[in-house]
Amino acid sequence: MGVIKPSLPKGTRDFLPEQMFRRQFVLETVRETFERYGYAPLETPSIEKLSVLSGKYGDEGENLIFKVLRRGTGLEKLLRDESEFVVNDFGQLVDEALRYDLTVPLSRVIAMHQNELTFPFKRYQIQPVWRADRPQRGRYREFYQCDIDTVGTPSMLADAEAASIVFEVLSTLGFQNFKLKLNNRKLLNGLLNACEIAGSQATSVFIAIDKMDKIGLDGVRNELKASELSSTQIQTLLGTLEIEGDPESVLVKLTDDFGDRDPQLLTGVQELQEMTACMLELGVPIDAFSIDLHLVRGLGYYTGPIHESVITEPNIGSLTGGGRYDRLIGMFLGRDIPACGTAFGIERIIDVMSQLDLFPKQTNGTQVLVTAFEPSTRAASLSFAGELRKAGLRVETYFEVCKLKKQFTYAHKKHIPFVATIGPDEASRGVASFKDMETGEQIVADPMGVVQRMVEKQGVGSS
Repeated sequence: MGVIKPSLPKGTRDFLPEQMFRRQFVLETVRETFERYGYAPLETPSIEKLSVLSGKYGDEGENLIFKVLRRGTGLEKLLRDESEFVVNDFGQLVDEALRYDLTVPLSRVIAMHQNELTFPFKRYQIQPVWRADRPQRGRYREFYQCDIDTVGTPSMLADAEAASIVFEVLSTLGFQNFKLKLNNRKLLNGLLNACEIAGSQATSVFIAIDKMDKIGLDGVRNELKASELSSTQIQTLLGTLEIEGDPESVLVKLTDDFGDRDPQLLTGVQELQEMTACMLELGVPIDAFSIDLHLVRGLGYYTGPIHESVITEPNIGSLTGGGRYDRLIGMFLGRDIPACGTAFGIERIIDVMSQLDLFPKQTNGTQVLVTAFEPSTRAASLSFAGELRKAGLRVETYFEVCKLKKQFTYAHKKHIPFVATIGPDEASRGVASFKDMETGEQIVADPMGVVQRMVEKQGVGSS
């Protein structure tokens, strides 16, 4: 049998222990924040019916859905050269797909379990999703999403709470130079109505506006010209999109310019005014968010406020994104249910935290290594380790008796901050020689003395 060359599919990764500890640190921070706001956990299958996912993500998203080849298609016969295979309908090949996001599965859950849930229903979900994307920096084919959603209320406080949680999570993780960008699909639709842009032209305009950060104002202008908009339409549209200032002044300017021209735009402005007022009441500082009129968000199911968080350095794109989708659940239920939420790009958050060195020195690994001094002290060493674990510490015991230098090297390579050694003298007294690997300080202490010393040391303590 030949040797199989180990490799990974493009856009996927292995996570070694040190990386996993960092991921767990971020995910636990996120999870703890979600639960403090009253969100409950939910999980859904990795595979959904293709009919559930199709038609929800726009043209670009549709092309990125990972389809699952159904069993019994007859293709296996082709591999054996036994027969011809004719496909009369796409459904003969595919009727399921890997989960593309967490919002559409949530909508299916609401439709299927509405009588078992209490509304407003607040849930969080942390699971992998898959997209047949072109892998690049910060973009993968398999990655985790962390979503929070509130279903069953039209209140702008729900939208504000989602954005406020984004601010709290990113601040807790150590991010400083980030901004929450806000907009509203009603506002954008109303602006296009006021400019007499509709139908396929409206779709082209949204696609062009969404590229503003990538191709700049001149690039957007060229795409609008290609969509056959008049010079007046382009001038009005781009002039409006470039309105800047604090949130209230931007919204007042829009009201003055368009409030009597389109009621949908006015509704969008009013929703953003209420949302931003709630954000301030929730403790989000005024300089942490802005109204960004060329924020579109590509997903086709948004119906109201939309928002993203971006950092300026390194420039890796958005870290979170979400909004209100009051009609999506109705596609499964036959009647609309208001809903809103946001998704955290955990992979990007972790990548950027690594670049900015935001992780603590030790996130969740072993705190103490108990060495193997000699066979006669093994029982004492294992007992000592057991007492430390009962006190809530994460403790390893070295398996083989060997030179202490080798064992200390092991602790150093694994970034274990403390090493306890128990020789015959220490075993007779129920203590250990305890070394701080960072400072080199050594003490002799019983298990509770070790615990106390670790709690006193900043950043290291019991679980």
